[in-house]
Amino acid sequence: MSLYDDVQTSVRAIRERAKDHSAPQVGIILGSGLGSFADRLEDAVVIPYGEIPHFLHSTVVGHAGRLVLGRLNGVSVVAMQGRVHGYEGYPAWQVAFPARVLCALGIKVLTVTNAAGGINAEFRPGDLMVITDQVNLTAQNPLTGPNDERFGPRFPDMTRAYHPKLRDLLHAIASEQDISLRSGVYLQVTGPTYETPAEIHMFRAVGAGAVGMSTVPEVIVARHMGVHVAGISCITNLAAGVDNQPLNHEEVAEVAGQAREKFCRLLEQFLPRAAGVEL
Repeated sequence: MSLYDDVQTSVRAIRERAKDHSAPQVGIILGSGLGSFADRLEDAVVIPYGEIPHFLHSTVVGHAGRLVLGRLNGVSVVAMQGRVHGYEGYPAWQVAFPARVLCALGIKVLTVTNAAGGINAEFRPGDLMVITDQVNLTAQNPLTGPNDERFGPRFPDMTRAYHPKLRDLLHAIASEQDISLRSGVYLQVTGPTYETPAEIHMFRAVGAGAVGMSTVPEVIVARHMGVHVAGISCITNLAAGVDNQPLNHEEVAEVAGQAREKFCRLLEQFLPRAAGVEL
């Protein structure tokens, strides 16, 4: 069996369970502490990852491990409550597998979210950052190995990893909702250790605004498959060296919870409207 065949097996299993939501228009991957947004989908069908062929279950606190399909303001949405990470022992292609499945379900737009450390000294815990671009410092790429043209080209273009029209829409909705939004480049490292102050100094020098341990492989496979991407980071802590506070995952989950209300307000408007953007 090929990767393509495995993706199609997952898609068929989801569609058998999805009822009226078998052809979602937009998808979203919900990061640490942000998964409760999926509870807002109407007429929802919930599928634990363990019941989907070839899906892996995250071992990280704050990642429920469920696929939720439903409607939001009349638009069909598929949401991942949690993800797996490379530091759990998985190669990049496997980390990105669920994102491939979302794209194969037929979504037009994929929204990726994560909890991230703020590198920009102007950022504060609880801020939301629209991702403008990304830097991959994991030394892994989910497209390594033979390319299957049924997914996309051997050398996909990443000039617009995050579509500017979707970024503009996020800012417009934030203005309407009186939500303050930051913008910046997201940099992924492998983890699971948090970064050293020296590493953060280097990341700032290359222009990164936030750092985390996920997201980049998912964006790469989405663009490989021709799906447009929007990204939001919840700044849950200031990165090492920006202040002198020790870092821990409990703090990440707590701050993400505190930002949940404005995060949900933003997404409730963005996802349905993103489905209608001409890209």
